[in-house]
Amino acid sequence: MRFVDDPTAETAVHIEAPPSAVWPFVTDFDVLARFSDEFQGGAWLDPSTSPGVGARFRGHNENPWAAWDVTCTVTDWEPGRAFGWLVENPDAPAADWRFTLDAEEGGTRLGYRARMGPGPSGVTLFIAEHPDAEERIVDDRLATWTANMEATLHGIRGLAEGGPGPD
Repeated sequence: MRFVDDPTAETAVHIEAPPSAVWPFVTDFDVLARFSDEFQGGAWLDPSTSPGVGARFRGHNENPWAAWDVTCTVTDWEPGRAFGWLVENPDAPAADWRFTLDAEEGGTRLGYRARMGPGPSGVTLFIAEHPDAEERIVDDRLATWTANMEATLHGIRGLAEGGPGPD
């Protein structure tokens, strides 16, 4: 897959808890950082106001090759239903991330989706340096995202179902 093909990672898990019990974990940066190898945490940029559409937060990320901070703008904030954000420039985001919570028989279907671009990012810079490896770069990045997204969902499931979540 190439960057212009709208690369997207998406996964979901069933949780034996209602959306109202899952929501606090989805919106807690410490919880999200606990289960991701890359996302190290975040903080609201204006903690005096309630989070919602238009609110901004700063996220800190690390992997074996780099460490970076990003400013994110909330695009979806429906308690118990959806939390989404754009990374960096909202008019040309580096990425678009979203959790969805859907009530289903016996609990919640928690979905997690991320899309690269269309704006510039570390991925686009790396592709510019190695254009012949674009498909491998995009595929590797999607694989990393998917692994971290799945770990996060399984961790949230463990917490919401009353356990400590996987370590």
